[in-house]
Amino acid sequence: MIITEQKPMEEIMEMLKDYSKILIIGCGTCATECQTGGEDQVKEMAEKLRETGKKIVATIVPEATCDMRITRLELNKVKDAVNEADAILVMACGAGVQAVYDLTEKICVPALNTVFVGVTERIGRFYERCRACGDCILYETGGICPVARCPKGLMNGPCGGQANGKCEVGNWEYDCAWVKIYEALKKQGRLDLLLKVRMPKDYSKISIHRQVVWR
Repeated sequence: MIITEQKPMEEIMEMLKDYSKILIIGCGTCATECQTGGEDQVKEMAEKLRETGKKIVATIVPEATCDMRITRLELNKVKDAVNEADAILVMACGAGVQAVYDLTEKICVPALNTVFVGVTERIGRFYERCRACGDCILYETGGICPVARCPKGLMNGPCGGQANGKCEVGNWEYDCAWVKIYEALKKQGRLDLLLKVRMPKDYSKISIHRQVVWR
């Protein structure tokens, strides 16, 4: 899931200062789960903007804003409002913001910061588990990502900065990812994988132009 957090209201208002007619778009998937862009948050944002004198021309919450097929259908339902809007406030992740721009070519203002790809423990508690690095090695590391979960991003076992399974980064608050990896591989009977020497992370695989096409 894409974890997001709302930008400070002051920052949002600064971006909207030159626009009076606003269309607000939320997201029914990740942002709803994070309570940053669901129906309730969109309604609350609309009220706040009305109090500042903004005209809210429409609000919509597509099931998944990053899915251009779904968002296109929702935008078509409020076509007149899209044309009337000076700007679109998007309460979704960065992919959602860009999907809305691609579909409308209107000024799109991001209401949220995209923080990381994570898992949900319970409502309001999320943990980073993936950085979308483009070169997944989870099979070799017992299902635990060293890129996302080791504060130092180490690829070949723990450093000397761990004690009792905790990392020195963050005042010993965080678990050492490589201790976790060792424990997982031991349970799986695959400790031999720890002997594999991995090259430093190739960050060129994280490309702003990357796309995946299934045929």
